[in-house]
Amino acid sequence: MEEPRHVPVMLQRCLDLLSPALTEPGAVVVDATLGLGGHSEALLANFPQARLVAIDRDPAALKLAGERLAPYGDRATLVHAVYDELPDVLGRLAIPKVQGILFDLGVSSMQLDEAERGFAYAQDAPLDMRMNQDTGISAAEVLNTYPPGELVRILRTYGEEKFARKIVEAIVREREREPFRNSARLVELIRAALPQAAKRTGGNPAKRTFQALRIEVNGELSVLERAIPAGVGALAVGGRIAVLSYHSLEDRLVKQVFAAGASSTAPPGLPVVPERYQPRLRLLTRGAELPTEAEIAVNRRAAPARLRAAERVREDAHDQRDAP
Repeated sequence: MEEPRHVPVMLQRCLDLLSPALTEPGAVVVDATLGLGGHSEALLANFPQARLVAIDRDPAALKLAGERLAPYGDRATLVHAVYDELPDVLGRLAIPKVQGILFDLGVSSMQLDEAERGFAYAQDAPLDMRMNQDTGISAAEVLNTYPPGELVRILRTYGEEKFARKIVEAIVREREREPFRNSARLVELIRAALPQAAKRTGGNPAKRTFQALRIEVNGELSVLERAIPAGVGALAVGGRIAVLSYHSLEDRLVKQVFAAGASSTAPPGLPVVPERYQPRLRLLTRGAELPTEAEIAVNRRAAPARLRAAERVREDAHDQRDAP
């Protein structure tokens, strides 16, 4: 049954982009960011010959999605892992190459909707923000222990927050008085620290700071830097990868990996480019595709989404050497 709170972003477009690679019997598709399983369920329903491997670092998401995908039996394999561990996951499952990979980055609907996880700035909750609550440091620990300069860097880089210094000065003053534990106090502090003009546009003024803390707590960009090349490396020739990003830094990383894969690596001036220097990817999207206005009207969380996709068109030299 479709969860009313969970509407998979750009679902039909993702299915259309992956479709040509998933029609053969035995095709394997990886959902590297399972969440509540909306994309995974659609992949299983639309490609009845395909097998799904779905990864998530959040045990609560795995449990809920497992119930949702139970009707598909052993066609779905759910794995507790972070998505940059994709090569290890496939190695353990004895899957050398896959035909499709989908990444839906950022925070899942479930994590935003459950107040006690501390991701949302709209409701008071403990400042946690860990996607896997069994490991790592919480957002409260970041706020209470990081040096001021490091906090400014995080807010500027990950949150693109123009008033990072003002906010951090207020955080440092307040944490000396009493450590941060809950989100409402942080939201209040941010409101007080920002100039009036900055509070009149762009939604909740705490949005950028909360995004920055979440990215830091979960190491999202460093994980992504490893995960996208690993995903490209796991694709069979003819396989396709689609990535949904929600932040300019995520989208830039995806764009760089795809652009490098779609470029020749030949030294300049060669009259004929040998096969080993030919591009190994073909871009399937012109730039980043955006959700339609109609989709945003139904699902406001789709608004910042950026979708890029590519097809693997050539093996690497070492792939050919490894082949029997």
